[in-house]
Amino acid sequence: MKRILVIDDDPILQKILENLLTQAGYLVAVVLSGKQGLDIWLEFQPDLIVSDVRMPEMDGFEFCRYIRSQPTGQLIPFLFLSSQTDVEARVEGHFSGADDYIAKPFEMKELLAKIERQLARIENIRAEMQRLAAQANVEQMKQAPEPLPLTPAEMRVFWEAVQGWTNKQISEHLYVSPRTVQTHLSSILNKLNLENRSQLVRFAYENGYEKPANHSEES
Repeated sequence: MKRILVIDDDPILQKILENLLTQAGYLVAVVLSGKQGLDIWLEFQPDLIVSDVRMPEMDGFEFCRYIRSQPTGQLIPFLFLSSQTDVEARVEGHFSGADDYIAKPFEMKELLAKIERQLARIENIRAEMQRLAAQANVEQMKQAPEPLPLTPAEMRVFWEAVQGWTNKQISEHLYVSPRTVQTHLSSILNKLNLENRSQLVRFAYENGYEKPANHSEES
């Protein structure tokens, strides 16, 4: 069930909106001012906000700007419902971050239609964001190199060798003998069907194998 937060200091209009939206299948919370809206919106987690402009303590413009400044409030559809119908008020409403500005008195059917359209718009945006995120994950998985069929000791020699270190340097870095380094290196070349170090370096570069961040180059 979608949640709608209504902010208006007119008790009669509050009741009308609460009944209208509840009958339309929404879960509704009603408060008197932007200040009270701040006190409830994080806990209530509305899917859409309908707000008056002129209210005590904090007006609708200020409340909307605050909501838009919060990461969790940037995508919440925000509709102004106000008797202020002059151009300046409408412009300020849109600049404060509102998605729509509806003049009082208003038609019930029109309000419900605008609410439904805004909720559908956000659902489409979120679905597209999820699709793009999933696509990015797939692309990342495609780009990730296959694990090499090497032992942990061979992998340590592999990372050193593809950086161009000699057997002596590798032996000093890894605290093993040069003979052990050569044994691991020969096994690496055999497992990867390579003939020499140059091919090993090219293989690592062309297939996206990069040295782990925790692998030190220093002796």
